[in-house]
Amino acid sequence: MTLPGPLIVQSDRTVLLEVAHPEAAAARQALQVFAELERAPEHIHTYRVTRLGLWNARAAGHSADEIVGTLDRYAKFPVPTGVAQDIRETIGRYGRLTIERDDEGLVLRSQDRPVLEEVRRSKKVQPLLAGPAGDGIRVVDWARGELKQELVKIGWPAEDLAGYTPGTPLDIDLVEDGWELRPYQADAVHHFAEAGSGVVVLPCGAGKTIVGAGAMAANDTTTLILVTNTVSARQWRAELLARTSLTEDEIGEYSGQSKEIKPVTIATYQILTVKRGGEYAHLGVLDALDWGLIVYDEVHLLPAPVFKLTADLQARRRLGLTATLVREDGRESDVFSLIGPKRFDAPWKEIEAQGFIAPAECYEVRIDLDEDERLEYAAAGDRDRYRIAASSPRKIRTVRRVLEQHPDEQTLVIGQYLDQLDELAEALDAPLITGETPVSEREELFQAFRTGQERVLVVSKVANFSVDLPDASLAVQVSGSFGSRQEEAQRLGRLLRPKGGRTASFYTVVARDTVDQEFALGRQRFLAEQGYAYTILDEHELGAADRAGVA
Repeated sequence: MTLPGPLIVQSDRTVLLEVAHPEAAAARQALQVFAELERAPEHIHTYRVTRLGLWNARAAGHSADEIVGTLDRYAKFPVPTGVAQDIRETIGRYGRLTIERDDEGLVLRSQDRPVLEEVRRSKKVQPLLAGPAGDGIRVVDWARGELKQELVKIGWPAEDLAGYTPGTPLDIDLVEDGWELRPYQADAVHHFAEAGSGVVVLPCGAGKTIVGAGAMAANDTTTLILVTNTVSARQWRAELLARTSLTEDEIGEYSGQSKEIKPVTIATYQILTVKRGGEYAHLGVLDALDWGLIVYDEVHLLPAPVFKLTADLQARRRLGLTATLVREDGRESDVFSLIGPKRFDAPWKEIEAQGFIAPAECYEVRIDLDEDERLEYAAAGDRDRYRIAASSPRKIRTVRRVLEQHPDEQTLVIGQYLDQLDELAEALDAPLITGETPVSEREELFQAFRTGQERVLVVSKVANFSVDLPDASLAVQVSGSFGSRQEEAQRLGRLLRPKGGRTASFYTVVARDTVDQEFALGRQRFLAEQGYAYTILDEHELGAADRAGVA
């Protein structure tokens, strides 16, 4: 007798996953192509099938039949007819409208005249259109990006077929000296090159920078790379010099510390958002050269003001790189419209199974606040409660116990609040890296960590992303940006460089019965979607867990 599947598909587009079911892992991997995890308690995880998730899946090459087939394959009960029909209709909306180019400019077209008439009558769309154009509607020259945003909002996402400016030619080759693109990296480059714009989603440690280099080699053109900070810019520079035919004279850095514009220019998001006299002071870098490709590193962190700038760059090929499309500001649809839809996505556990990222065990260690702290917490306002709970001095003792259980591991202690991090650094006799640490000092400490001269670093959120620390195998998180799923993913990602078969350990220390615990549940949602489970421990169980072989 065939065992019923692990999914219960409900008529409101929610999907319940029974975690203990033998096929739960396979169902989760298939679901995450088009559904978003909403809640992840111990036994039943709740997913929701969203319009944007379906459109991203369609853009990445998945069909309605495939998606409905996934639900049918793993469902415990028959999939409601209305859900299957709704999925087919939603996916069918993608690409019914196209943006194309003729000799006179941009044209919005559709073979479905009623759809074209519907969008033409939209008050938000009307100012972006310039009148009839044969079988379509002329689009105002500057409105390519904004039109795509508005069309997504009204439920008719357009496929952009208008093509891209080739940019100034620049010969870029990969120099595969003792290495080669991994199969999933080659697939990601192929899917992007075929489309010309879009997002590649890969786990931290899986080589997103290499995918960026591959895309540059595929396009052979001047390239603007936007990154999160100066440390990341220098890591990109070093990787491009090592992996491609580019020379030092061809790569420039445009940041708070340097203002070089070269055929390949690496600029920070921060410099683009600097204002003087009410104007963005450094927008000239966007028009300085005839860029043929723009790469957005950590696109899930793209600052909101840069979205408007991105709308002005629609004629350029655009590649977004990220470990997660989750944006805490809810602007996933802007990434879809302005950077492009998801073109390639490799599940974390799939890459782990291939041996390209390290396996990791996740733990949540719960502590109790002291009585005085509980009274202070009870009397505090909502804005102060998280800080009080997250910064409990009892966490320092717990961190010490975790480190004692892992005496030989290269360790990151990560937090949000600087005074808490100061105390931890002093208690652990470890260096502290924050946003105020000069870049040169940061680089020296990171290098000391890589060589083993420093075994423990205490770091703020500056180490959440774009920091290459391949030997880190233990992370202890004491506080974070409230319920940020993207931050949780980035922090675990610091541990995922392959380690010769060794398993990394990720601990989060949480104050029981407080908003700290509630936020921790929210933070874990994305990683639960990827197949990571958190073992819940009491602070007094740390030694017992280790002896039992859990840690």
